Amino acid sequence: MIKSESFWDKTASKYYELEKKDEQTYFTIIEKTKPYLKTSDTVLDFGCGTGLITNEIAKYVKEIHAIDTSSKMIGIAERKAKERQIQNIDYDHVDIFDDRFVESSFDVILASYVLHLLEDEHMVIQRMKELLKPGGLLISVTPCLGEKKLLSGFLFMGSKINIVPKINSFNRNDLVNTFEEGNFSVIDTECLKKSSQEYFIVSKKIK
Repeated sequence: MIKSESFWDKTASKYYELEKKDEQTYFTIIEKTKPYLKTSDTVLDFGCGTGLITNEIAKYVKEIHAIDTSSKMIGIAERKAKERQIQNIDYDHVDIFDDRFVESSFDVILASYVLHLLEDEHMVIQRMKELLKPGGLLISVTPCLGEKKLLSGFLFMGSKINIVPKINSFNRNDLVNTFEEGNFSVIDTECLKKSSQEYFIVSKKIK
């Protein structure tokens, strides 16, 4: 469901360093996520990338199943976890629709920098709702590029000539409405970076 797997495989080796350059934003995401986690939680990290967030929150939960459609990203994440001797993360190169995932089996699902890359965000949000336990939380970070018309137009043109993968240009209100239409109640929302309109949103499964 995530576009341009080959693009992310090719950029994986540089992606971790790019994340580290934006370390303050990732630190903020981790700090804002921690209060919503419990040591008894089973977490699904959907689109875990190089595991920068995953590895940092592992000590606050029981276990994490971290998935990404880029095998190169998974390889980096596994290596970083091994270096730190983190043992409660299961990294896997699979899609969220993998049959091994059972309905109502996760307390929390993380989706950082992934929703804007989906071919059908409505279908994936419904899948996440299925996988969450009653009252489970979906914690997401999404660039709402629809708020930045010039940047959105530039990225659209870039996708046309295959410089970057196609990116959905959400705005904040549309994204909140998408969660609510998917039977989630939005309980927290904050703009983390005004320059790229990156929104941290916590949604709770209603039914």
